[in-house]
Amino acid sequence: MLFPFRDNNPIRTTPVVTYALVAANVLAFLWLWRMPEGRQQAVVLERGFIPARIAQLASPKPEPLMVELPVEKVMTRHGPAVMVRQYVLEPNRREVLLSLLTCMFLHGSWLHLLGNMWFLWIFGNNVEDRLGPALYFLLYVGGGLLATAAQWQIDPESTTPIIGASGAVAAILGAYAITWPWAKVETFVVLVVFFTVIELPALAVLGLWFLGQVLEASRAVGPDAIAYRSGVAWWAHVGGFVAGAIAMPVLSALAGKPDRGWPEPIQAEVVD
Repeated sequence: MLFPFRDNNPIRTTPVVTYALVAANVLAFLWLWRMPEGRQQAVVLERGFIPARIAQLASPKPEPLMVELPVEKVMTRHGPAVMVRQYVLEPNRREVLLSLLTCMFLHGSWLHLLGNMWFLWIFGNNVEDRLGPALYFLLYVGGGLLATAAQWQIDPESTTPIIGASGAVAAILGAYAITWPWAKVETFVVLVVFFTVIELPALAVLGLWFLGQVLEASRAVGPDAIAYRSGVAWWAHVGGFVAGAIAMPVLSALAGKPDRGWPEPIQAEVVD
């Protein structure tokens, strides 16, 4: 397991957008966390993105969508069972379109939130420093939207809400990997009972992360997909990373900084 905790890549400006995004995600989580459990589920369904709602709106005669969520496990005379609660989602176009954005600021647990914000904190400041606040925010939001679209494309009939900043953060990771592949990242490495801290190139750390997402995503499709229920939108991670890697050179050029951070060719003097 690799756990990056700091990069040795200095910045020249204060990453105000990165700070604001972290703060917005934390405040949104606290807002949701303070609600009763039943209301939390309702908010996640309304503000999280549900792929099946796109088909619901595309229908010439849209109908309400019935969604069932597990509430608690109970013991019956026939054995353990799961109680479910039914929700009815109306074909509200504004609500569905808005959920594409609001889903990026909702998280299901403290661990979910901290994982996303930690990666954004480490790698987002350099990307913001390179692009400037406006283009950086465009990359974050646009990458998040494309990440959600990737997950929708894989499973358009799903009624499971997609929440979390993972897709948008993955776009930032892709942008960082393509721009500073050889930047040193101090990484906590755990192998069974062995652990240490080493410096690794960003391309190795983020490349291994991306490979892990691809491997997990491949398990979520095909004949064995039904048996694999992780609850993670792996294809959103893959889509976001690819979107960020492709968009970053274009946005860097728009920002007037087209160089990509690859090693400069060695200049040698010729002595006669």
